[in-house]
Amino acid sequence: MTDDDRPGDDDLAEMLRRLLGGQGGIDPEELQRLSGGAIDPAMMQNVARYLQDAMSGSDDGIDWSSARTQALHIANQDGLGITAGTRQDFDQAFTLAALWLSEATSISDLATPPRAITRGEWVESTLPVWQELAEPVASSISDALMSALESQTPEEMRSAIEGAGRLMRRVGGALFAGQLGAVIGRLSLEVVSGGDVGIPLMPDGEATILPQNFADFGRDLEIDHDQLALALATRELAHARLFRHARWLRLHVISQITDFARGVHVDVDALEEMASRFDPSSPDELRAAIESGALLPQRSEAQVAALTRLENLLATIEGWVDVVTADALTRLPAADRVAETVRRRRAAGGPGERAMASLVGLELRPRRLREAAAMWRAVTDAVGAAERDSLWDYPDLMPTAEDIDDPAALVARLQARARGEEPERDAFDDALAALLDEEADSGSSSPDPAERADDPDDEAEGPAGPRPV
Repeated sequence: MTDDDRPGDDDLAEMLRRLLGGQGGIDPEELQRLSGGAIDPAMMQNVARYLQDAMSGSDDGIDWSSARTQALHIANQDGLGITAGTRQDFDQAFTLAALWLSEATSISDLATPPRAITRGEWVESTLPVWQELAEPVASSISDALMSALESQTPEEMRSAIEGAGRLMRRVGGALFAGQLGAVIGRLSLEVVSGGDVGIPLMPDGEATILPQNFADFGRDLEIDHDQLALALATRELAHARLFRHARWLRLHVISQITDFARGVHVDVDALEEMASRFDPSSPDELRAAIESGALLPQRSEAQVAALTRLENLLATIEGWVDVVTADALTRLPAADRVAETVRRRRAAGGPGERAMASLVGLELRPRRLREAAAMWRAVTDAVGAAERDSLWDYPDLMPTAEDIDDPAALVARLQARARGEEPERDAFDDALAALLDEEADSGSSSPDPAERADDPDDEAEGPAGPRPV
């Protein structure tokens, strides 16, 4: 092909306008002609299909369908279900666990019967929460990818790719959704119960166990199957009861996680460098960077503070679950061994949980679980289960990080309250009193009656009120 036969920039620009403007796709044969035969048509078919899929949505939001598809593919790969006998075994474990748990806590039983579920059912039930937690990070990555690729575009080509922003947002969102699905799928192979990750993934008031993962959990523990099932059922019921009782707690946990996630900012320099060699037909480098967390820079001070608050909150929740479960299982010989296994497992996290930490930059491990459990034990021994459980009635009653550090002070306050004594004033009380006093003073600064008598605007009123007209 001579120089005169080669296509001009106008031809390529027109093709990009059609694609990015939503006016049609790429014709691989046409692109091969425009490139002088230097592009493999099969490769371009992949590029065209990938780009057209990214453009097919009706809005600029992230399409999470690939996350569901990928997660279910991994979760259901063994094709195993739950036998009737297995369901019956866990139904019996849940029934006895509910009786024993009612002796250890004043928080009432669930309205919905607990059940054994498959890995696929766990994915379907928890995916909406995972999406809510991950969406701020997905949006940040999509926005950064859009900006990075636009910055790599020569000025003379800007008018030809006016729709590229929408395309690149969708490409980034699709890649992130696929990675999220893969991580959720791997998590479904590890979790043993609905509350195993420590956050409220299941709908309110639902307690579940995954028999497909139960055997792996107890494989090397040398603990009787029935004892292990009863211990895990009791712990799961305690977790579900707490979130059903404290209706505000679910939103409190999720809002703290999303607040952290909204503070995530992508490493733009790394992304721009990657965008300069990005190949839509083979996005493996970008996919690996998203999954590994390489695009997420070091946490800011605000994020470190938010993560510390979240860790204290999760520790406070799981510490209560630990103590209540232990009190309910005093008749079970293997209870202490199961509890220690659960604590170590939560402290280390499994492969799926570590992958989630890389993907969204967030570790969901309660680092102060033992200290929080010690606090709840001290409270239980001092004031009893009913007074302890009442601390979940309202958000402002829940123990704080300072209470974990100094359980004795919390116990002293609860004992004083039980005796009917007024609590000691703190800085908040002093500030509130000062504010009320200031408002009272401003309200009492109105003119005295003598001054009002000389006010011409008050002529229609006498000492006893309005004069008759």
